[in-house]
Amino acid sequence: MLQGLVHYSMHFLVIAVIAWFYDRENWLKYWAILAATMIVDIDHLLATPIFDPNRCGIGFHPLHSEIAIAAYFFGIIFIKHKIIRLICIGLFFHMITDFLDCLWTNYNCNSCIFPNF
Repeated sequence: MLQGLVHYSMHFLVIAVIAWFYDRENWLKYWAILAATMIVDIDHLLATPIFDPNRCGIGFHPLHSEIAIAAYFFGIIFIKHKIIRLICIGLFFHMITDFLDCLWTNYNCNSCIFPNF
């Protein structure tokens, strides 16, 4: 239960802090953009089963792949457009959140499906 609370708090509450630091005057607008990056989880629909509590999505789902994560990271560095850069920040933070969830799951479950990095 604590793991789920932390995971979804990072997905929805911590991004409010990121939005506030990104632009204090328009933080709510930017929070909505960051929250919209959750659409990246649509790639879960390609998996069978769609949800597996013992599966780490990092490296498994296409939009959670190492190549996609690198694209999000380099987008933060090289893209100058404020909104597109924020989308990259949201996607990259989403991957960090999911990776921490993978570590937590793997720590508590020896039979879990965890990618070898």
